[in-house]
Amino acid sequence: MRIALTHNLRLSDAEEEAEFDTEETVNALAQAIERLGHRLERFEVSGPASRTVSALEAYSPDLIFNTAEGRRGRFREAFYPALFDELGIPYTGSDAYALAVTLDKQLTKMILREHGVRTPGWQFVERYADLKPEALHFPLIVKPNFEGSSKGITQDSIAENVEELKLKVKRALESYPAGVLVEEYIVGRDLTVPFLQSVDNDFGGVLAPVEYVIDEKMTGPRRYGIYDYDLKTKLDKAVKVKAPATVTPEMSDRVRTTAKAVFDVLDCRDLGRIDFRLSDAGVPYFLEINALPSLEPGAGIYAAAALEGLHFDAVIGAVIDSAAKRYKVKDSSRSKSKPTRKGPLRVGFTFNVKRIKPTFDASEDSHAEYDSPSTLQAIREAIASWGHEVIDLEATPELPAILATSPVDIVFNIAEGFRGRNREAQVPALLELLDIPYTGSDPATLSLALDKGLAKKIVRQAGIPTPNFQLMTSGKERLDKQFEKWPLMVKPVAEGSSKGVLKKSVCHSEAELREVVREMVTKYQQPALIEEFIGGREFTVGLLGERRPKVLAPMEIVFTDKTDKTPIYKFEDKLEENDRIKYEVPAKLDPKQMDTLKSAARVGFMALGARDVARLDFRMDDKGRFYFLECNPLPGLTPGWSDLVLIAQGEGMDYRTLIGEILSGAIRRYKEREAKRSAAQERQLQTTTPTPPRPQSNEAQG
Repeated sequence: MRIALTHNLRLSDAEEEAEFDTEETVNALAQAIERLGHRLERFEVSGPASRTVSALEAYSPDLIFNTAEGRRGRFREAFYPALFDELGIPYTGSDAYALAVTLDKQLTKMILREHGVRTPGWQFVERYADLKPEALHFPLIVKPNFEGSSKGITQDSIAENVEELKLKVKRALESYPAGVLVEEYIVGRDLTVPFLQSVDNDFGGVLAPVEYVIDEKMTGPRRYGIYDYDLKTKLDKAVKVKAPATVTPEMSDRVRTTAKAVFDVLDCRDLGRIDFRLSDAGVPYFLEINALPSLEPGAGIYAAAALEGLHFDAVIGAVIDSAAKRYKVKDSSRSKSKPTRKGPLRVGFTFNVKRIKPTFDASEDSHAEYDSPSTLQAIREAIASWGHEVIDLEATPELPAILATSPVDIVFNIAEGFRGRNREAQVPALLELLDIPYTGSDPATLSLALDKGLAKKIVRQAGIPTPNFQLMTSGKERLDKQFEKWPLMVKPVAEGSSKGVLKKSVCHSEAELREVVREMVTKYQQPALIEEFIGGREFTVGLLGERRPKVLAPMEIVFTDKTDKTPIYKFEDKLEENDRIKYEVPAKLDPKQMDTLKSAARVGFMALGARDVARLDFRMDDKGRFYFLECNPLPGLTPGWSDLVLIAQGEGMDYRTLIGEILSGAIRRYKEREAKRSAAQERQLQTTTPTPPRPQSNEAQG
């Protein structure tokens, strides 16, 4: 199977990361999953959720092995399972509802009390004024209601009298304002009962109880026998797991039976752990349940599983098998049929190869928009790294015939086309004709965005300022009166990669302008765009996504030559590194300016109907106003060089992740198409299945 391991990586000893997985644990889990014969991809999910979604969609796993705890809030453990449900991707462990309930200790106790499960007396305190110590019997333990890993529990958590309790509750609420649990402290010892649902035993997968033995030679004398936060962190070497726990067979069966009832009532899946307190009088009390238990090497679940003949890899395999059985997951890597929703995809890669090197004077720029073999190879490797098969489809005139017979599921498209102002739309239009999902914008957007005049009209209509502009087809047309001052800018109306944008494109007189227009019209066989020159800073903004695109941090193109009063981002600047240009990402803008620029980029992206990826260019005048220049929905993807790649790096996004984000949109549309096809086939099957004849009654036959 293709498995995604979702986790939060512990990077510090801070309490807020106490429930996260160490690198040692992540490596151990990953290696076990791979030894079991599965393909694995690790996903550290502590960053933006949108990035996790895109990465998962790019990888398209058969199953998610989830250990992610979430970062904040009372529903943090439930966040990722809820996200996986929304994405329709199977995952290990309990669902969002069970995780939300079990993280809430007092809610769990209330539910279990209704089912006859014995728990210590307790009170939930959300406000200090609600504390009612007279309702409970001392000693009492004060602990956070919505935390795991013994966070907030120390030797100082136990109160022997009212005054101590008031002080401890007040302090606890300062650290844990979501609420604390005041619980009767049971003198005795802790038992832990692990759960592996796929284990076939007399207790429905509930394993034998284990206990933690504390070496007081290492810890020093301890007043209260509790497994507190210090023992789980700084003093963890002093704790050993004893399996099975030292209890009678009758007590073992009793707590296992109770544990099974708890797991059933709370609908826990695949794995879990329940903590009991066994009083000195021999009475077991339920303390709490962890539906997302630790899987670090040495955890109690492994010691208990070993009693059933299961060791580390087998425990991980049991969790995977349980989830796979529940979701009826089939191993896509071993399936001979075409994958529909998950698994490795056959990704067609449409491109144009740069075979003619552009010159700095732009006398030769016919292949300037095409991609070098090294860039193409980088993209291939990035797609393949997500586990997909890459099929090269160079965008030549033979592409229609080749594509019609190529077994591709989706296409990663960076093809620029050959001729005309609709050239960038040629390959996407062909893909739509053949009903093949692809990355990037559709033909309408690609045609509009390539025509800078049309793009400006649409973006301006959406409320984003653009420089005043005019089209000329010969250079003889009357110059518009809207231009109030010189210089003016001249560029081809339908070219990319700054083709035609040269030093002489900034014109300081009408005669100069008309000469440049005639040259451009002759060379590029298209109208020239005359544009008001906006002096000031230049920015480019990358966006990723579809219906709700995320705007990446803007990058500033910084002009270093202060003697140049009309600097522009020229064609030659994009050919190789030089000292005239440097890049600042993220751009140095104040918060208001940053919000304004990002908003303008989003509005422009949406107005043009862009999808998956685009880069929009802006200039800011001396009054702080941003002007839209153009949109590139097929931005360059040269590693370490192209503007979008630099923008992504500024966001902490590596090249592979960037390609995965772009790829994820096409995979999502592929899944939607397959779901529609499957539903249509099901409806057709239902309508074509003959209804058996209705037997006549004896009376009718007579």
